[in-house]
Amino acid sequence: MGKDKGKGKLPEHLELRRDFVTCGDRLNFNVNTITSANTFNAMGVDNSWDFAAFKDSFQIVINKMDREVMEFDMIGCDPAIANALRRILIAEVPTVAIEHVFMINNTSIIQDEVLSHRLGLVPLLVPPHLLEPKLAEEAPGEKNTVVFKLDVTCRRKPDGSLENDKVLTSQLEWLPGGSELPEETTCRFAAGQAHLFTASAADAAAASTSAAFAAAAAPPSPLGSTSGPYPRPRAVHGDILLAKLRPGQTLQLEAHATKGTGKEHAKWSPVATAWYRLQPVVALLKEVRADSEEGKVLLETCPGLFSADEATGLLRAGNARGHEMVLERLRRLLEQERFSSCVAYRKRKDHFIFTIESSGVLHPAELLAQALDILADKANNLRDKL
Repeated sequence: MGKDKGKGKLPEHLELRRDFVTCGDRLNFNVNTITSANTFNAMGVDNSWDFAAFKDSFQIVINKMDREVMEFDMIGCDPAIANALRRILIAEVPTVAIEHVFMINNTSIIQDEVLSHRLGLVPLLVPPHLLEPKLAEEAPGEKNTVVFKLDVTCRRKPDGSLENDKVLTSQLEWLPGGSELPEETTCRFAAGQAHLFTASAADAAAASTSAAFAAAAAPPSPLGSTSGPYPRPRAVHGDILLAKLRPGQTLQLEAHATKGTGKEHAKWSPVATAWYRLQPVVALLKEVRADSEEGKVLLETCPGLFSADEATGLLRAGNARGHEMVLERLRRLLEQERFSSCVAYRKRKDHFIFTIESSGVLHPAELLAQALDILADKANNLRDKL
């Protein structure tokens, strides 16, 4: 991958082996990345990594972005870098999630442990940079803990309908002054948190909408640069069902949220998923007439991917990226030698189509910015220790 820095040039078959994965009918070939500097020394080609060449070839192209999903192309880097970014997004970008649940009264059918686990997995809209990580030996306080309470009782109304028969995340109430059970929870706030979250519920909704459009139009801001006021702490989605109650049943509890990362527990992971795939490329290995038997089958089986040149009558391969739904059909055709001898299905080793699906706690652009900062810190730390 990258430009050859030596005087020689690699034969075409070695260029393809170095730069592309070849997709067969059952197996993929040439999947390894050739990183050794002296691999092609006998041919006069220097395969060592060059920072200047990397800067010239590396690109990030954003394809789409909204409040929940971001897709971008990352071009000109090693698979190890792409995978490191993916793992950081999943496991090392911090968020805030419910860690401790103090059950006061639970007469519902759902067990305390199950309810506590469900609460822990609820994404919370709390800016993580406002809190410090809570160490095991530290007492909970306003610097490291956000406190919620849930107090719901199901009742039958005079008209026979039920009130609070469904317990939703919107019923979690933030306690700016801290725990109402300081003796049992050892959580005591000295100053409270009301000054950190001053936006009203209406302002919070408006700020959330405007921030999403602003983030889509502007580059992501570094961690901690976003200015307040911040929306009141709440669940990202208020319609998540926590439990169902019958008349007379009660749920009364206090939940303490702390800062953490996904490598400690999945509830702190800021993404629903973060994944990438390689850029697909379809190439014709020889001339194929559109009116031949092979040409007709390819045109019929993979519509849009192949087209006929009106001037020459030959088959042309289009952009595989725009026709990914038919690529598996092409792979099935490659089981036959008559097709595998004239069509190649490949994937570029240094071109990654990256997708970030946020859980809603942070905008995907902010997640990418934080992940890149963490990756840079890791690189600097390694450099300092060499």
